[in-house]
Amino acid sequence: MSLARGDRRRKASPESIPTGERRAGSLLGMSSRSVVLVGPMGSGKSTVGRALAARLGLDHVDTDDLVVAAAGRPISEIFESDGERRFRELEAEALVAALTTPSVVSTGGGIVVDDVNRAHLRSADAFVVWLDGSLDVLAARVGSGRGRPLLEGDVRGALEERIAERGPGYLEVADVRVDTTHMRHVDCVDAIVAAMEGVTA
Repeated sequence: MSLARGDRRRKASPESIPTGERRAGSLLGMSSRSVVLVGPMGSGKSTVGRALAARLGLDHVDTDDLVVAAAGRPISEIFESDGERRFRELEAEALVAALTTPSVVSTGGGIVVDDVNRAHLRSADAFVVWLDGSLDVLAARVGSGRGRPLLEGDVRGALEERIAERGPGYLEVADVRVDTTHMRHVDCVDAIVAAMEGVTA
C-alpha cells in the first residue's frame, strides 16, 4: 500500500509510503464521507467494495450497475449499439449520482478516462483508493473477458494497453494505492481501513 495523492495538498510517488506506516483512531466518523475504488479490471473493486461497505456500515454503489439501470440493458449492448462515448456519458452521470451521499463506490476501470470524472473525484469529499495488481494476476482474474467489451480478443494484451493508458489517471485521483496481487479481499479491506485511519488520526 502506498500514498498516491496524499492529503490533497501534496502529491507523492505511488511507492512513497510503505504499508502500515501509520495506523490510529477507529472506524468512528469514517461513515461521514465516501470511499471510491478505482483501478483496472480484475483488481477486485466490486468484491472489495461490498466487503468494505459492510465493514464501514455504508451502502455499496457500483457505477456499472447504475449505468445498466439507467440504460435498461447490459453494458455490452450499450457499447454495441451506441458506442463507448455514450457509455462514458452514462458513466459520468452515474458517478455524480453515486457521490451524492456517503457510500462505498466501486467504479469501472475506465472511470478516469474522462477529464470531468477525474475532476469530480479530486474535488469530492471522498477517500479514493486505487486497487492495482500485477498484469498476470489481473489477467487471470478477468479470464476470457466475456462481458467486457474493451477486452475482446487478446485479453492480456488489451488489459496491458488499458492499464498503461489509465495509470496516470488513477495516480492523479487516488489518495492511496493498494497492490492486491497477493492479498485476499479481507486483507484489502484491512489495508484500506488502516490507510483511512492514518489520514483521520
